[in-house]
Amino acid sequence: MGRYSEERRAAVLSKLLPPYNGVVVQVAREEGICTATLYNWLKSARKRGVAVPGSRKKTTEDWSGEAKLAVVLETASLNAEELSRYCRGKGLYPEQIVQWKQACIDTAQLQPDRARQAAAEVKQLKQRNRALEKELHRKEKALAESAALLVLQKKYRALWEDEDE
Repeated sequence: MGRYSEERRAAVLSKLLPPYNGVVVQVAREEGICTATLYNWLKSARKRGVAVPGSRKKTTEDWSGEAKLAVVLETASLNAEELSRYCRGKGLYPEQIVQWKQACIDTAQLQPDRARQAAAEVKQLKQRNRALEKELHRKEKALAESAALLVLQKKYRALWEDEDE
């Protein structure tokens, strides 16, 4: 298995990322690299926090949430000129980044509401579970009592039948 330099990896990965958005199979054929290797490089780039779209996704709106968040974090400290340069390099529009940032903020604000709602739901389910367990216990007692009465009835009949003979 051949080892590739970091420069070579970066050059090949740049062909897969915006603005080029190359297809993995085509880039692998052009570069003479196994497709599995390219997929592994993309996977490791995602783990490092690089904004990597899905392999078959051509538009930036189809990017994963992790990739969008990585772009928002990368551009948080950039001024307007640097942001424009970054966007040109990635094939993005500054408006998209603003929308993604707002989506992250909205999601973070919804989190406490979701947590409260989930806690209320868990409490309700626990109460229902407790009521069902109580009802089950009551029915098991009634069933055991009925079984005991049947056994006693059989013994009573057997006892009287023995005395009649």
